Amino acid sequence: MMRFAICNETFEGWEWQRVCRSVKSAGYDGLEVAPFTLGSAPLEISSKEIQALRTQAEDAGVEVIGLHWLLAKTDGYHLTSPDAAVRERTARYLAGLAGLCAQLGGTLMVLGSPKQRSRLPGVTAEQAADFAADTLTRVLPDLTRQGVIICLEPLSPAETDFMNTCAEAQALVERLGHSNVKLHLDVKAMSSETAPVDALIRRYGACAAHFHANDANLRGPGFGDTDFVPLFGALDASGYRAWVSVEVFDYKPDPETIATRSIDYMKRSLTLSRA
Repeated sequence: MMRFAICNETFEGWEWQRVCRSVKSAGYDGLEVAPFTLGSAPLEISSKEIQALRTQAEDAGVEVIGLHWLLAKTDGYHLTSPDAAVRERTARYLAGLAGLCAQLGGTLMVLGSPKQRSRLPGVTAEQAADFAADTLTRVLPDLTRQGVIICLEPLSPAETDFMNTCAEAQALVERLGHSNVKLHLDVKAMSSETAPVDALIRRYGACAAHFHANDANLRGPGFGDTDFVPLFGALDASGYRAWVSVEVFDYKPDPETIATRSIDYMKRSLTLSRA
């Protein structure tokens, strides 16, 4: 069964409990968390504080589904660095985030973070894939121990020069060959590919563990020209039954309007796709 979530950075500056209550009131069951919204050093948050956040979410009737923007607003981490020490440091940070994710009650982490994965000068595409595989291999034991899936997110060439297509991301998933590494699909990102978004979903939906709903214009579902009826039809046809999480990059007009209009539009689209 598909369930709806929304990313918490949409509610920038809001107190956590207010976010959880507003998300539930709008009709969402899940909340996806950007670590930087929890503070400048999310791995230094005490277990007591983490438990308090989880309890407040649960009391509001909202499930923390996981983390995204994993490396955003950090220094010294890079997925495809040719420096083994940087890759090890990055892996340890991702492992720490897996622990944070599990403590919050989440089971997935979306690896987007375009700046922290783009190829550094002199690094070829093949080398970048080797370095990324090495970094992620170091995290696998912690992912297994914490019961967390890391979802590799293809992003457009406008954002990064590494892992731009569903095919490239799935190739890395298959190279790692681990049950805790899966594909992530994002409407905005898929809109940059040559194939139609619904065709990509039909092809890769069965491989995906998570899905971001947004418009190609960086706003929420229903705030642009992207028709979600065929997209939900494709998700159904692919057998996808996991979370559909709203992630926007343009926060106009306000968080509450984004949340309510997005979920209303998605529910209508889902119903029409099944008519």
